[in-house]
Amino acid sequence: MQTIVITGASDGIGAAAARQLKTGGHRVVLVGRSPAKTEALAREIDAPFHVADYARLSEVKRLAGELAAYERIDVLANNAGGIMGPRTVTEDGFEKTFQVNHLAGFLLTRLLMDRLAASDARVIQTSSFAANVWGRGLDVDDLNQTRGYSPTSAYGRSKLANILFTRELDRRHRADGIAAVAFHPGFVRSNFAEDTTFFMRWFYHTPLRYLATISPETSARRLVALCEGAPGRDWQPGEVYLKRARMPVAFRDDGSVARALWERSEDMVAPFLG
Repeated sequence: MQTIVITGASDGIGAAAARQLKTGGHRVVLVGRSPAKTEALAREIDAPFHVADYARLSEVKRLAGELAAYERIDVLANNAGGIMGPRTVTEDGFEKTFQVNHLAGFLLTRLLMDRLAASDARVIQTSSFAANVWGRGLDVDDLNQTRGYSPTSAYGRSKLANILFTRELDRRHRADGIAAVAFHPGFVRSNFAEDTTFFMRWFYHTPLRYLATISPETSARRLVALCEGAPGRDWQPGEVYLKRARMPVAFRDDGSVARALWERSEDMVAPFLG
């Protein structure tokens, strides 16, 4: 039995994966933004739960303290995220899409690093093919996207950040026993994009979505397969997957951008690392 922490677990892929993993005999730990939804799922599947708003890094640090109390964390699934509307700066001073989709998960992983290494854990990032469509303009000197902001570019660049984070996490910590991987879940019927007024909300929240999107249960099986699969046998650490195949990444990087992103991210969250 593995202890599997799933963020963004109150709805969509996270909730569906939690149900499947619990049925499979694992100990599932839920993390969600909505207290009501997260607690309801926790009661349904008899699982512990924690609540944190990723738009507040102080809550991420509190969450890390709560999760560190678990004896083991075999899998950390950084699944929380979304696409936003007009450019918004959080109380921490960062563009909201970047913070919620990348920076908060980065901080949580960093704060749990000792526990993850001791558990020979897998760290799974929910990324997106949007990294190839809208993410290629990622600029490590403008991570807050003060220039040329749009909801889609911010989302795509944050999803590319998930991939680069996975690569750099693998480079830095594979020798410590941590196996990092990212995946594209597909276009999932869920409450994703409910916080935006951009066209992505129309795509995900009209009856036409059923013609072009897959169910959370189907997509969750991709996450479950990574949770239960063996690194090096069933999937390769440091890679990003679309279904069972490695997903090509359009953004060319010799590793320098991934390293710079990690360093800039550490600078941004430095007040919370002590």
